[in-house]
Amino acid sequence: MTTQESETKQAAAPSKAWRGWQENLTLIAIALCLAILIRTFVAEPRYIPSESMVPTLYEGDRLVVEKVSYHFQEPRTGDIVVFQPPPELQSRGYSKDQAFIKRVIGLPGEIISVSNGKVYLNGQPLPEDYIAEPPNQPFSPVQVPENQFFVMGDNRNNSNDSRYWGFLPKENIIGRAIFRFWPIDRFGGV
Repeated sequence: MTTQESETKQAAAPSKAWRGWQENLTLIAIALCLAILIRTFVAEPRYIPSESMVPTLYEGDRLVVEKVSYHFQEPRTGDIVVFQPPPELQSRGYSKDQAFIKRVIGLPGEIISVSNGKVYLNGQPLPEDYIAEPPNQPFSPVQVPENQFFVMGDNRNNSNDSRYWGFLPKENIIGRAIFRFWPIDRFGGV
């Protein structure tokens, strides 16, 4: 091997290493961008901070919240939604960034009431096999306004929900809870 060939090989070696680093940095940047896009527009993990959704969800559970479906369909009765606090809760000191999680009970135009330990939807008792116990306080009938929802926690007697702060505006909904990934022994859909 001549001196010139040896010098050419030595010069090529650092450029090969640099190309490897460039490829790795590019892959990391792409993965980071994808993660940010997915978390912002598609799905994100959430932590349950309270007991308001017991027995469906427990404090400390970790969920996947999907953010796409409500761009194509309206929330449905029974959906578990994550949302930003509505104006009434913000006026009580809750941060706009603090997320809440509750079950959709009433859709726009529907009438909700609570009496004799039952939730009524349009005058009919709502079948609720998911609650911790029957609600112990009556609630006079209200009609859900357009583009808003009535939400309640499954732990009816320990939930800060629409009975206390009013209706949930559609634009405050972040997404729908679909999957529990922690703890492992309760891994699965919600």
